[in-house]
Amino acid sequence: MRMRTFVVARSEAGQAVGTVVRRRLSLAWAKVLRLFRQRRVRVAGRACLDVGYRVRAGQRVGVEPPRPHTPQRRSATEKRARTTHQGPPPVIRFADAHVVVVDKPADLTTMRHPDEASEFGARGRRFLPPTLADLLPDMLATRRSGQPQVRAVHRLDRDTSGLVVFARTVEAERHLGRQFRAHTIERRYLAIVRGRAKPGRIDSRLVRDRGDGRRGSTGEPGAGKHAVTHVAVVEDLGDFTLVECRLETGRTHQVRIHLGESGTPLCGERVYDRPLHGRPRPDASGAPRLALHAASLGFVHPATGTVMAWQSPLPPELAGMLKRLRKQARAARPEKS
Repeated sequence: MRMRTFVVARSEAGQAVGTVVRRRLSLAWAKVLRLFRQRRVRVAGRACLDVGYRVRAGQRVGVEPPRPHTPQRRSATEKRARTTHQGPPPVIRFADAHVVVVDKPADLTTMRHPDEASEFGARGRRFLPPTLADLLPDMLATRRSGQPQVRAVHRLDRDTSGLVVFARTVEAERHLGRQFRAHTIERRYLAIVRGRAKPGRIDSRLVRDRGDGRRGSTGEPGAGKHAVTHVAVVEDLGDFTLVECRLETGRTHQVRIHLGESGTPLCGERVYDRPLHGRPRPDASGAPRLALHAASLGFVHPATGTVMAWQSPLPPELAGMLKRLRKQARAARPEKS
């Protein structure tokens, strides 16, 4: 096999990169998984270790020839992929027999998407990076808080940190599901955006492809899913703004899309940072990652009926970024005579 490169087509946007590589190169799953373990797949010039990474239209994928097969290396890598997570660990904020609330770090997927789970099969899933749902049972077992089974009822993007709730029983899952559908779950995000954001209510209908392979709003009546985000300005940072976003609905990438389409994309955003068929907006923030954090979560406990709420401060990497932008904003303001 020689070095192969290709550009992701619009019809392939949103698919797992492993699936795209397999189809483009007509490879068996065992060979595809080996390529990822050996860091032989590159997306947009960077090595990709996540076989389930969702590609975007226009991205360039490069595949290098695999190294000679070494069974011992495969076994060790496979074990690490199933049991470890690189980066800050998730923190359990609350757990009882019915629900568990977790503070999720960035760069950790909340749960495996059903399509991803089915397309990779049982063997392929062993090589996928662990999700929060994969890690939680062992974390709960060490706390001796009953059966460690968890049921995901909502998700945070992989690159978003903050509070997320899991159900631990079928009854709790149904009860929380009804609260989400009724939009009574309290969810607030802190975000640092480019430009001067304006407070207000953003109301649109979101579709999977707005016309350039990205999710976004549509003007077609009845199309897509209704999405509402309430934006409040927390702090003016000169060329940037700290905002709070309250979700009235919970659509995929809703906050990222609404802020980007308002002309103030998130710092660190690389997908929803441009108008339709336009160029990416400049980002001079130096953001270490997507500047979005689920800072507040509240709901009615499914068993006791008690109203419960949690707050999560900005993680160190975003708190440090905010401190730096505040300093830059003060330095840029003209001194009063």
